[in-house]
Amino acid sequence: MKVIILAAGEGKRLMPYTKGIPKCMVEVGNVPLINHQIEVLKKAGINDIIIIKGHCSDKINIENTKTFINEKYYETNMVYSLFCAESELNEDLIISYGDIVYSESIINNLLKSKRDISVVVDLDWKSYWEERFDNPLDDAESLKFDNKGRIIEIGRKTNNLDEISGQYIGLMKFSRTGINDLTSIYHKSKLSNKIQGKEANNAFMTDLLQSIINEGKSIWPVFTNGEWVEIDTTNDLSLEITKERIDFISKKLKKL
Repeated sequence: MKVIILAAGEGKRLMPYTKGIPKCMVEVGNVPLINHQIEVLKKAGINDIIIIKGHCSDKINIENTKTFINEKYYETNMVYSLFCAESELNEDLIISYGDIVYSESIINNLLKSKRDISVVVDLDWKSYWEERFDNPLDDAESLKFDNKGRIIEIGRKTNNLDEISGQYIGLMKFSRTGINDLTSIYHKSKLSNKIQGKEANNAFMTDLLQSIINEGKSIWPVFTNGEWVEIDTTNDLSLEITKERIDFISKKLKKL
């Protein structure tokens, strides 16, 4: 199993903390965010780690990792970053955002999934969003399941809580078949230069996931109730819940 960490972004909502460093190198508990994540991955037995760099790429120097650089990080988004490492899209693969940290139980549950495409979904998202935002709906996105439990909608802005059955945390796994679906649908979308109405180079991962769903492919959730943290804004860094979640993940790792 290999992991691709998408870490090319500028982290504009984390300024001034991201002045001169990538978002994933912002420190939480005196440790860079990406180092927290890599510790969890290695504890889970995953050592084949690929990092997609962009903004201040020279500041990310992690031993025993492979790197690709998104030279157009300032004008592109996550899907473009992912396909900077297209040569690595050839076997079972985990894709992770660079601004999250998750517990080993989350990664282990994801590894256990036998589905071709699995996405980690937090069912306890609302209490976390209420800590992070004055209005949780300002930053929440739609996520719906069908009667079989598959994800049928993801990533759309909504003001309706009934359209939010959980929140996608930025962590997913693809089998080789799932990777084939991912790449073929991406290249099909590139022909029209549109992914869910956005220019292909500016599409989010949720846009590509929704395109996969729209093509009739199944995407399945792997559930968690907390046990992860996202650092997206300066407010996230100042919250006590951020420290509590990082401490919780670190303490569980030390017991292993």
